[in-house]
Amino acid sequence: MIIAQHGLTIMHCNCMTEVRIAKDLGYGGIEFLAAKLHRYLDMGYDIKMLAEAMKQAGLKTVCINALADADRLDTVEHSELLAECQRLSAAAEGLQCPTIQLVFRERLQGRPWQEIRRLTAANAAKLADIGKTYGIRFQLEPLAWSPMHSLSQSLEVIEEAGRENLGMVIDFWHLWAGGQTTPEEVAKLDKNMIYGVHFCDGKRKPDLKVSDEAELRSFLPGEGDIDIKEWVDAVKSTGYDGSWSAETYSPKHWEEDLYDLGKKCKELMEKYILGENLVHPV
Repeated sequence: MIIAQHGLTIMHCNCMTEVRIAKDLGYGGIEFLAAKLHRYLDMGYDIKMLAEAMKQAGLKTVCINALADADRLDTVEHSELLAECQRLSAAAEGLQCPTIQLVFRERLQGRPWQEIRRLTAANAAKLADIGKTYGIRFQLEPLAWSPMHSLSQSLEVIEEAGRENLGMVIDFWHLWAGGQTTPEEVAKLDKNMIYGVHFCDGKRKPDLKVSDEAELRSFLPGEGDIDIKEWVDAVKSTGYDGSWSAETYSPKHWEEDLYDLGKKCKELMEKYILGENLVHPV
């Protein structure tokens, strides 16, 4: 098990600063944001430098989050998507990171589910094939407001794509706020289908839109309406022993001392996942 720092929680800092914070706070790994990695590479830095910093800090890169707008179908945009996948896959290989997250947003909104499933699976398969050449796998994250917003829909897409390097991230808020996935469904998953967990909280409302996310997710775990223990227990019951990322999407909390915020999130993860009397695994 790895308790990982999530780049979204400490949003307003760069990759190298994240390494220092994660090391100081005793995290076991980092889930880097793709946007920060792109910025790092665009400034001319070599991924080997970041990999060496991670090695010296004794940290593992657990995921790159995310290859977004994976539902790009327009000819030019689709080519850009494949090129971005190539770049992130190479970066993941350089960081010895096993997983990239795939996010399908709203470009297919309004179409029949059968068509959405087919087109989503086709793109997922192409991206999985690119990643496979680098030894990379991909975790699907169903977004609460997107056409693919449930665990069952995501599993349908994975089955239709037919690629062995496609799996799931269990994001507490997105699955719960999407309103169609229960902890009982998560508990029935094959643990090998779970590539990562996003430990988070929040609230929900009917007719959820992407613009509502900042308002509904500006809560630390335990402050929102999700039964965190129930979701943690569901994941643990599968036998999953991979990475758990402390994800806090909260523009309000981003204005706090990010070091202190990272510390709070780690303590909350240890409380819910490990129990107060357990030792943090290494």
